[in-house]
Amino acid sequence: MTIGPFSFAPGVLTALLALFAALGVGNAVARRGGVRVEGLLWMCAAAALVAGRASFVARWWSGYGADPLRVLDLRDGGFDASVAAVAAVLCGAALAWRRRPARRAVAAGLAAALVAWGASHLWWTAREPAGALPALTLEGPDGKRVDLRTLAGQPVVLNLWATWCPPCRREMPLLARAQRAHAGVRFVFVNQGEDAAAVATYLREAGVQLDRLLLDRSGALGRATGSPGLPTTLFFDARGRLVGRRIGELSEATLASHLQAAGAPAARRPIASGPAASGPAAR
Repeated sequence: MTIGPFSFAPGVLTALLALFAALGVGNAVARRGGVRVEGLLWMCAAAALVAGRASFVARWWSGYGADPLRVLDLRDGGFDASVAAVAAVLCGAALAWRRRPARRAVAAGLAAALVAWGASHLWWTAREPAGALPALTLEGPDGKRVDLRTLAGQPVVLNLWATWCPPCRREMPLLARAQRAHAGVRFVFVNQGEDAAAVATYLREAGVQLDRLLLDRSGALGRATGSPGLPTTLFFDARGRLVGRRIGELSEATLASHLQAAGAPAARRPIASGPAASGPAAR
């Protein structure tokens, strides 16, 4: 879902839809039986949230070890949906076992949540554009034109960003360090709607240098990939196939998980180390 220039990740909307379905159906069944289950369903939702987040953090702890408080920042999107679903069902089973009058309502609410989650997931999957590096040519600040299809051969990370976008600015140092750490990955930073002077001024003031910088003044890449909001990061494998999409700010852990899915070779050094501005000048 897009509001203005900002987009909200499908996973967030899917989770909200599942929660509303659980509360709506569960409460409707509970009223017929003269019981209350809203509190029980919220407990199941909390169990799902904690379990899904804890599972992701455990798998990617190296991305949180330097700043453990980032574990609490759910905006990075790090979440294991399958673990969350199992946790919700187990929590619901335990609560229903202890509260016999509420069993039917709890079961109905959880069933509605699972159906809503599955249907929403399938709908978003069907809406995902055909995944391949787009047939699009863009210019760099020096005027050199680059056909995005020629980037295939290594995993590719396309980051759509703008200088006026706060989450874009927050994640840029992380991405700049990642491009140094992953020699086997082509990081491409595609600015949306701004001219070379504005981009150069921001990068100079921020102390960030980017190895592959392109300008997309008309927003053609966003339209071609179905990515109207910022920031959006697209992950392609070495064959040029889209294997991941992150709408919103990346954390070190979520970046690492997407890079693994794209088949990226191991980093030469931890992403968290080294200055964002090290390396050759932007080109």
